[in-house]
Amino acid sequence: MQDTKLFEPVERFTSQVLDRIADVIVGEASTLRDGTEHEAVELPRDLYAHENAQTEWWYYTGHMQTESGDKFGFELVFFKRRTDLDRFGVVPLRLVANPLYLAHFAITDESRSSFRYGHRKSGRGVFDLPARAETDRYYLRIGDWFIKESGDLHILHATLDNDVVFEVRLKGLKPPCLNGHKGIGVSFKDVGEASRYFSFTRMQATGRITWYGKTETIHGSAWMDREFGTWHSGENIKGWDWFSVQLANGSDLIVYHIRDSNGRPTSFSSGSYVDAEGKNTHLTKDDFTISAVDEWSSPHSGTKYPAKWRIRVARFGLDVTVTPILADQELDTRGTTMIVYWEGACTVVGRHGNELIDGRAYAELVGYDRSHERPSISAFILGSSLDRRWRSIFG
Repeated sequence: MQDTKLFEPVERFTSQVLDRIADVIVGEASTLRDGTEHEAVELPRDLYAHENAQTEWWYYTGHMQTESGDKFGFELVFFKRRTDLDRFGVVPLRLVANPLYLAHFAITDESRSSFRYGHRKSGRGVFDLPARAETDRYYLRIGDWFIKESGDLHILHATLDNDVVFEVRLKGLKPPCLNGHKGIGVSFKDVGEASRYFSFTRMQATGRITWYGKTETIHGSAWMDREFGTWHSGENIKGWDWFSVQLANGSDLIVYHIRDSNGRPTSFSSGSYVDAEGKNTHLTKDDFTISAVDEWSSPHSGTKYPAKWRIRVARFGLDVTVTPILADQELDTRGTTMIVYWEGACTVVGRHGNELIDGRAYAELVGYDRSHERPSISAFILGSSLDRRWRSIFG
């Protein structure tokens, strides 16, 4: 403890010096707060990127089938992160890049019981992939991955290695669902900070996929989540369990537990129920329960995750079990977003009122792996696999 205290003045001095250097080279850090944090979601404007948002993401998941009958799930997400307030130890991250552009893409091949993913980042440096996030239209790109809007369609394109090309067109079948309190899309609200959050809970999906040496047409159903803002959720927030559920009768459900350091759901936990006609009902933490009934240990990270859940929403007579299609749908993205998390396609069975019901879902589990509490700048710069190789060689 005394040795740590001995170096604190040196660390503070070094941090101050590097801040001054960053101010000269890349400009002073912004507070990323402009007084609009608590304003309601406005569409289509808030579909586009924001200049002053610290963190924003565009999140797509879906359940697809090929013309030959193969089934698969997909996840494609783009992130933009302003790094004005971020540090690697004493180093201001804005010296490395500001903003950072990041993306993840994953395929859960249900028919072949396989899971593949890729992830990318770009600071738009000399050696980085070209990247864009437009503020006056819906257009995102990192290399040959992109998302854009054309008319009333969302168009997605992503690749894996040299053998998978995924292209899909999505058309919203329901009005956007504004998540959060009072139906205006604001959540995580605090003084001078908040996130804004909305979803397209059911989108018709058509397109094509090239994989296993052939190109096939595909169709299915997708879900889109959009969140942006500048917020600090506090040290007591340790992760979340998030679910998007599409039921066969046309109704949709989003529920999420934001967990504290003891694994308990906090007051930030929330949800929405969207009926078949598109009417949205906000759900508070007390309106639903999420109970884990199984667990899975990752052979890659050693992390234990819940692996099957019972979700109940009493006011709508909903009682369903959500089961992963594959146990292993873990993503190690320490080379981009600096976390290890589980996100995967799931099946749904249960009751809705007096009727038996089934459906499909996606689940996201963040915070069970804690490696992000010890961030590695070499893993961030080199990627996690190269970082492990580097450490094995040089200790």
